[in-house]
Amino acid sequence: MQTMIGRASPRLIGLYREKSWLIFDVFFPMLTVIGYVMIYKAIGAPEDYVGFVVVGGAMTAFWMNILWSMSSQLYWEKETGNLPLYIASPAPMMGILLGMALGGMVGTFIRATGVILIGSLLFNVTYTIQNGFLLGIIFILSMISLYGLGMMTASLFLLFGREAWHLANLAQEPVFLVSGFYFPLKFLPFWVSAAASIIPLTLGLDGMRQLVFASGATLGFLDPKLEAIILAVLSVFFIVGAKLLLDHTEKLAIREGRITENRR
Repeated sequence: MQTMIGRASPRLIGLYREKSWLIFDVFFPMLTVIGYVMIYKAIGAPEDYVGFVVVGGAMTAFWMNILWSMSSQLYWEKETGNLPLYIASPAPMMGILLGMALGGMVGTFIRATGVILIGSLLFNVTYTIQNGFLLGIIFILSMISLYGLGMMTASLFLLFGREAWHLANLAQEPVFLVSGFYFPLKFLPFWVSAAASIIPLTLGLDGMRQLVFASGATLGFLDPKLEAIILAVLSVFFIVGAKLLLDHTEKLAIREGRITENRR
């Protein structure tokens, strides 16, 4: 707990020191949201589609945070010389990554809230919350499983070495497409949607849309209760996977004096 709080503190403090980041982190995602809203309005799509875009645009903040502030983080720590200190210290690596996740989640939640508030006011989005309890459960499970995925891929990106940057770039746009950030997931082929469900935001976003929009249930991929169960399973899987990969990375560093799989 001390390690987690200590590692989360710089990210939380950074929110207050660099207030200009909040402007850019809210403003630039809004440009994409506005673009998709204009397309839907031009083709005469139902009004709920505008809300789908606003919610999807807000959730992109969490995916970007996972890519650049979680998955790639250990690689950047290695490049700046901090990673050997992490491994040599008695602090558990899971505590360090949990601190990164906690600090990043709080900051990203503020940005996502800004996108939803501005988008809702700008485009007059109407929400119809049908089951607030289930909505909260799906959101919490989505965050746990998503940041569990970030902790697991942090070790993978580190083991891949210099390819971390390319992997992060490669994973950015395809996930926007197959996860249905800006359109209902139901319109993708079933097996594409099923494969994309390994990314927690896919089911999380679909479930939240079904529970906050009047037509959400008719455009949903799976029943929200089933999606909540799958997200719970993914949470356990990713967190256990993160622990196993971190242990492997730490043993590799101690035993062989290196932290990548690249052979000499």
